[in-house]
Amino acid sequence: MEYEYAGLIIGGIVVILLVRLGIGYWASRRVETTVDYVVAGRRLPVWMAGPSIMATWFAAETLMGSSASAYRFGFQGVVFDPFGAALCLILSGFLVVRLARRAEYLTLMDFYERRFGKTMSVLGAVLQIITYFGWTAAQIVAGGSILHALLGWPLQAGMILVATVVTFYTMMGGLWADTALDFIQMFLICFGLVITFGIVVGKVGGLSAFLGLAGSQDVSQPFALWPIRDEGYLGYTGYLGWFYYLAAWMAIGLGSIPAQDYLQRTCAAESESTAVKATYLAAVLYLIFGILPPLLGVAAYGAIGPDLEIEETEFVLVSMAMKYMPPLLVAIFIAALASALMSTSDSSMLAGATMFTENIVKVFKPDLSDRAQLWLTRLSLLVTGIISLLIALFAATIYRLAVLSCTTILVGMVAPYLIGMYWKKGNHVGALASLIGGTVLWIILTFVYYPTTLEACGGYVDDAIWDAVYIASTPAFLASVVLFIGGSLLTQKIDPPKPLTDLHGKPVDMRNPLGIRLGK
Repeated sequence: MEYEYAGLIIGGIVVILLVRLGIGYWASRRVETTVDYVVAGRRLPVWMAGPSIMATWFAAETLMGSSASAYRFGFQGVVFDPFGAALCLILSGFLVVRLARRAEYLTLMDFYERRFGKTMSVLGAVLQIITYFGWTAAQIVAGGSILHALLGWPLQAGMILVATVVTFYTMMGGLWADTALDFIQMFLICFGLVITFGIVVGKVGGLSAFLGLAGSQDVSQPFALWPIRDEGYLGYTGYLGWFYYLAAWMAIGLGSIPAQDYLQRTCAAESESTAVKATYLAAVLYLIFGILPPLLGVAAYGAIGPDLEIEETEFVLVSMAMKYMPPLLVAIFIAALASALMSTSDSSMLAGATMFTENIVKVFKPDLSDRAQLWLTRLSLLVTGIISLLIALFAATIYRLAVLSCTTILVGMVAPYLIGMYWKKGNHVGALASLIGGTVLWIILTFVYYPTTLEACGGYVDDAIWDAVYIASTPAFLASVVLFIGGSLLTQKIDPPKPLTDLHGKPVDMRNPLGIRLGK
């Protein structure tokens, strides 16, 4: 699918790359301490923090991935994202942000260590670092896909280029570079989405005609967000259909609440009030602009044709832009798309590198100097980029890689985080039981459900595996909740619960913890 005006688009992408590298260099001159590098010195105003929080997930899986999934499964296929992601931001702003900002955590594992203990912190850090490899890989795949679609480059060559550039500028500037670029990126991508949507609607004859094009390959009602009578959810009925449906809402809706990249951005806000306002702002913006790619995806069913192969659906959004938009606007839109996926890549790479130095290395070497820690974080980021690239090269899918990352966190880390933040009786034994038990049960149930999903998918192994993974996550999550509460209650005497303390070891102020009091 080589494009006649590919040179113009590549020029736009090159400009974006140069701007990102320039800002990375500028940001590197502002970084003097680990706090500067990891949480931007805790100085972000709401107009920078809001777009930065939104940009945490608003990238490849929201844009290219959700449009592709909507083409195949309608709105049922995008419950995960953008709807689940918007839910995550609302719940986080309400339940988590005030307490996390008061505690001045640098990483999510600071909470697990101070609330439970070092074992939980180290195991959680290892698990989250692994998930960030998959999340970053999803963005790298998307970047390679764009270059493949435009220039006919091998997919692998495009992925290598994207991974190299993102790793380089993030190593230089850390979160200062990320947040400055996030603001530019979100303006460009939202502008591009609105223009693309408006032009496509106009070209096909108005909104009614646009909606008349809507369809999906595997679901009869493309706009249904719920299980359909006699079809269920994504072809599954009965309890399996409901497990799948709940998993779709929870994978990102709950699974991304205890996520390092999101926490890092809220803790970088200049105040507690700013952090809450920025989170709610991000939720509103995410829902408004996140709905546009799925709408373009279902319309592509009638505009481009109903018979695209699975591999071709990843390019639905790009194809719609090329089909209906003037070349200059296509160049702006796809350059913004490339910027969006890079922004999410740098967020996840920095998150994993930060947790490695803060919550693994410092456990074994607590006297690590700030200068050594900063150097080691940058080195860890390089390793993260390399491993993520290797995963991308061997698992070239976008939406599923991204959602799987959140599901991994859902089944083992959500219950200790959300319940443990408010329930004083939660302890280390309960947290470990939840993490280990939920994760092990998830893996076991995936194998249990696989024969059923393989039959439902007509023998198509790839879809069957992913379906089993998601369906199994619902009972595994419920089990992790029971294990956390039960394990804590049964071991109160041998493992007395610890209070919630901040980064400096002082008790966190629990007054007005919810995100409903927006004053300072």
